[in-house]
Amino acid sequence: SFPQAGSPFIQAARCYARPVRRKRKDIPSHLDDLPPTMLKKDYANVPIIDSVDDVVKRLLSLEMASQKEKMKVKTQQLVEKVRRSPMDNGSFEVQVAMLTAKIRTYEEHLQRHPKDKSNRRCMLMAMDRRRKLLGYLRRVRYDTFENTCKQLSIQYTPRPAYTRRVTKRWLVKKALCLKVYQEVRKLKAPERLKQRREWQARARAA
Repeated sequence: SFPQAGSPFIQAARCYARPVRRKRKDIPSHLDDLPPTMLKKDYANVPIIDSVDDVVKRLLSLEMASQKEKMKVKTQQLVEKVRRSPMDNGSFEVQVAMLTAKIRTYEEHLQRHPKDKSNRRCMLMAMDRRRKLLGYLRRVRYDTFENTCKQLSIQYTPRPAYTRRVTKRWLVKKALCLKVYQEVRKLKAPERLKQRREWQARARAA
């Protein structure tokens, strides 16, 4: 006789057949250094914020904030490191700082979701834009470029002068050209040896 549906044997079999969920790895975030007691960006400079209740302060702090609100605070911190003056909101250094915060957020997202092609494309576009801005600063204001890379912990790698897309056809053509070049050198080797010996004989006679 078969066991009934509510028997312990059936329950154990169901638990055994249940797929095991993979545990997500704890990926470190660049937002971890933000203290939870810090206020959100929109409420940090409000004059009456010191007189409000502790519960209200907690609701307005980063402890109850979303990822987007934390990103605003982190971007503001990076901008403060490189801006030229308190009113500077659009210089090349500020743009690099804002792009750096975006790129690091994209990198963390892609570590959890590596198949997200849309965000990968946005990250590559932001990295290309940042590389262009840093390249301009490197040509025009090298001291500012060095300070920006140091403050934001950026390792700048200049793009090579010439890049070519490697295709199967190009690889076959390159291999054929190398083979033809080697065969031609083998055919001309006796002639070069003869010419070298003539030069040596002339040198000795002189």
